[in-house]
Amino acid sequence: MGVMKPYIISEDARAQAAFYTEALGGEIVSLSTHGDLMGAQNEFKDKVMHMCLSVAGENYIFMADSMEPLIQGNGVALTIAYHTESEAYEAFSKLAAGGSVGHPIEKQPFGIYYGDLVDKFGIKWMITAEPKADLG
Repeated sequence: MGVMKPYIISEDARAQAAFYTEALGGEIVSLSTHGDLMGAQNEFKDKVMHMCLSVAGENYIFMADSMEPLIQGNGVALTIAYHTESEAYEAFSKLAAGGSVGHPIEKQPFGIYYGDLVDKFGIKWMITAEPKADLG
């Protein structure tokens, strides 16, 4: 069995990673530039070739700087399921800063809390939580 990890190509991977680790909690686990890994000594030497960040617990996102003009698509969304409503609301609020809310997070007819948004970097997020009392 494999493990899927999202890989985001970014116009500014460092800024985007800083936003996600602040909004979702986490840290940059590793960061390598084209200069570090390939010995590049050109205009790409400081661009991120590979970055790994942990967010919202034991979740990992890989990132890299784009080497060509970036075209934002709408065919992919990242989703995080939280254990408590308060965690979901907090993450949703932070991710929505500077972005646009598609559906506010609220209890859905199918039983869970759900909301979606596009963050300020053009990434669509779906945030969910099971309806139960927060324990902490």
